[in-house]
Amino acid sequence: MSKQEAPVSLIILGKEYKIMCAAEEQEDLIDSAHQLDEQMRKIRLTGKVSGAERTAVLAALNLTHELMQAKKNAIPDGSGISKQLNKMYLKIETALKNV
Repeated sequence: MSKQEAPVSLIILGKEYKIMCAAEEQEDLIDSAHQLDEQMRKIRLTGKVSGAERTAVLAALNLTHELMQAKKNAIPDGSGISKQLNKMYLKIETALKNV
């Protein structure tokens, strides 16, 4: 049986994005969008970066770096942490493609 998808409305830097997402993944997607929005706002507040695209790229680099560090430090115990990190990474990539 295929997963039922529905649009989820996300606000990133004051702009709305509608992303199709499986119902059981909506909370994770919303959390990822909040984390991305927070990261982008921090970067924008420094005043060193202009433009939403450059801000998005730097936020993506920061979040990817954090993800890579978490993967390196993760203990491969089969608990699904690695899978969850990969899901988060894919969701961040999807959100950034729409910026």
